[in-house]
Amino acid sequence: MKAKLFLVLMLVSGMGSAREPGVAMQRVLPFPIFETQLENGLNVVTVPYNSPGVAAFYIVMRVGSREEVEPGKTGFAHFFEHMMFRGTEKYPKEKYSEELKAIGASANANTWLDRTVYHMTGNASMLDKMFELEADRFMNLKYSMQDFKTEAGAVKGEYTKNFSNPMMKLYESYADTAFVNHTYSHTTMGFIEDIIDMPNQYEYSTVFFERFYRPEYATIIVVGDVNQDNVVGMAKKYFGKWERGSYQATIPVEPAQNELKRVHMKVDNYPAQLVLSYKAPGFIDTSREAAALSLLASVIGSEKSPLYKKLVLEERKVRSFDATYFFTRDPFLFFIDVAMVNEDDLQYVKDEIDKYVREIIKKPVSKEFLEQIKSRLKYSLAMRMDSPDAIANTLSYFTWVTGDPQSVNKFYNTLKSITGGEVAAVAEKYLKPERLTLATISSSETQTIK
Repeated sequence: MKAKLFLVLMLVSGMGSAREPGVAMQRVLPFPIFETQLENGLNVVTVPYNSPGVAAFYIVMRVGSREEVEPGKTGFAHFFEHMMFRGTEKYPKEKYSEELKAIGASANANTWLDRTVYHMTGNASMLDKMFELEADRFMNLKYSMQDFKTEAGAVKGEYTKNFSNPMMKLYESYADTAFVNHTYSHTTMGFIEDIIDMPNQYEYSTVFFERFYRPEYATIIVVGDVNQDNVVGMAKKYFGKWERGSYQATIPVEPAQNELKRVHMKVDNYPAQLVLSYKAPGFIDTSREAAALSLLASVIGSEKSPLYKKLVLEERKVRSFDATYFFTRDPFLFFIDVAMVNEDDLQYVKDEIDKYVREIIKKPVSKEFLEQIKSRLKYSLAMRMDSPDAIANTLSYFTWVTGDPQSVNKFYNTLKSITGGEVAAVAEKYLKPERLTLATISSSETQTIK
């Protein structure tokens, strides 16, 4: 959970919009974003970029573990990240891989709370073939019951491997503790009991695919040596017959948290960990609170912050220290993550964090410090956005949260005017004990931190 990395991803700004030609915004990247929505609801985004012969092709599905609302049916968004590479009648798994190699493309996918993203980068002159391959599997995915059970077994193996890491188990525990109604209570992989039962859920898997793998959930993002007319023409040719669906999940509303919650894991011979996770609002691209919380994460976790300097550099009580406000569709969490040098200092470090937050509230951070953070994030982003894949990946982040790649513009123009007073206000409002789930790992049987 790296606050600086995530905030850097969030700070793309000011790209011109074909949909909003009259809107002028500050720019970090001087590239236009062209958008066209097909009749079936599929959004097509094109960003021409000077990358001779290279194009990135992303499909953002606004389907993640958030949509897994039925008891006993968690983990299917992630499961389909796997199944989508199983092939179709026209392009079985092996032939699909051969076709990718033939066009010089590499493909992969990833899943999180609010999305599943499929992406490939390859020869721009073979973009037509990329469209054909992806349209075929998104519209015609086919797998046998044996294929299904094989992949379900692979998912169980992935869970076993990933959650042998104590930090993953801790995250699983405090997510389930922090949320009592909302589907953010389970990780992307799902509850272990559901993963174990997944091989018996073949029929449900077809229902999940029919519900969510529909054009209204999808955005295609193409960046690189391309032009809008060609991209839209290919989208219509290959995805135009993709039928719109009608299903929409009813996401449970999480009640307000009014008391401190605790999670503790006893793990011997492992660095002690402290995770403070506060209930925080979901992301809105024009929300000044969201922008202020993003800056608060850097004010706390930045290597330039007094707290970081004290705990990590001077006293050396902490191995690593970070803070993150994640952009999510619904209210989620503001994290402060600490890896300790000595578990005997857990209470001391918790007290120092609380003390620093109180200082921020009492005396807002200076305009100079805040501007340094904004500037560093802005130019760090600009330097990173040097390839079609990097640009498409950044745009996909905002697309899965808001459904609108233009959110990068709106958010940056909100963030640039945030004051120290507003950062102090969100610290006071959201970083309260009654909004906190306090999670720890140590060699002790119980958690004693106040």
